[in-house]
Amino acid sequence: MASRFKFARAGAGIMGAAAVLMMAAAVPASADPATGRVDGGALGLNVNVGDGFKSDLSTQLIGLNLDDGTKVGVYCVEIDTALDRAQPLVEKDWREYPNQESPFNENRDQINWILHNGFPEKQTAEISKVLTDRGTALSDGSLNVKEAVAGTQAAVWHFSDNTDLDPADPVPGNARSGLDVLALYEFLIGPDNVGLSNEPSAALTVDPANRSGKAGERIGPFRVNTTGTVEKLATNLPDGVRVTDVDGRAINANQIKNGSELFFDVPEDTDAGAAELEITASAAVDTGRLFVGQDYLKGKRTQSVIVADAAEATLDASAAADWVEADAEVVPPNQQGKNDFDDDDLAETGASILVPLIIGGVLIVGGAGTLLLLRRKKI
Repeated sequence: MASRFKFARAGAGIMGAAAVLMMAAAVPASADPATGRVDGGALGLNVNVGDGFKSDLSTQLIGLNLDDGTKVGVYCVEIDTALDRAQPLVEKDWREYPNQESPFNENRDQINWILHNGFPEKQTAEISKVLTDRGTALSDGSLNVKEAVAGTQAAVWHFSDNTDLDPADPVPGNARSGLDVLALYEFLIGPDNVGLSNEPSAALTVDPANRSGKAGERIGPFRVNTTGTVEKLATNLPDGVRVTDVDGRAINANQIKNGSELFFDVPEDTDAGAAELEITASAAVDTGRLFVGQDYLKGKRTQSVIVADAAEATLDASAAADWVEADAEVVPPNQQGKNDFDDDDLAETGASILVPLIIGGVLIVGGAGTLLLLRRKKI
């Protein structure tokens, strides 16, 4: 009788583990980066950076509306790709630029320097003074906004797309403004541009987005990275589960800072399940942050853009944990037999939804078979 009870308990444990695996597969992880949609902006002059359509190419400090309604100014860093205004743009690190062959990847330090020394980070009066102090005679004594936008965007394209502003005809049909635009362009791409290698930090992230564990454990850490102030901590927790620090002390929004590590404290008698937390912070989306199309890698290309006009925004980031029961016998992945891949190879492939679904299905069939066999023996 005792052995039959243990056998039945093992079957139930397998089915419970399978359910958690399939639940984790059904809810994809999300790091909740800042997202926004293109909306308006400040127009610049048309510029001549090549043959065909590039000989009369419009420039613009593009407006990007973030999810909370905040607007930041961005420049294009992908000259040959059309702007899909219907597609959301998602904040990414420089290393995640979607086109690995693009000059952007080797010139991003120079682009970052342009953004911090061009318009609108520097206003027209300040840029004009820099140029006149260098001996440049501006047509009207100072740059206007359209000239400043055109010169800054052309300089960005020089490094992001290997284009050159035509010195003989920089602004088609407007020789007077063309001289001013060319002066700003040459300053921004010239020897003063020594690059700015410090990539600005993401305004708010929680890393990693998901972790797994077992009841009776403190699951974590989840590291908070933010350049701003955490204002709210929202949770979705089963009874008894808490969000704590590393020592198991309950934590609230006011205690969460950049670098804080959070944990899900799961009591030992808790059933298999999952929990989630969401952090809201007020933080600057800084000059130099990259935004790319949400569906870019799915074949729906749109212009990638880079922030030139930082703004304070209200942002959210979330993290989740799932666990099995304390006495469930779950074999660690590195003990499930050898394969042709090492751990590093597996980490690079990302999490495929098919793997936990297949494993979950096999475990459910095995668990159900175990219980059915017990019933037949009992009869």
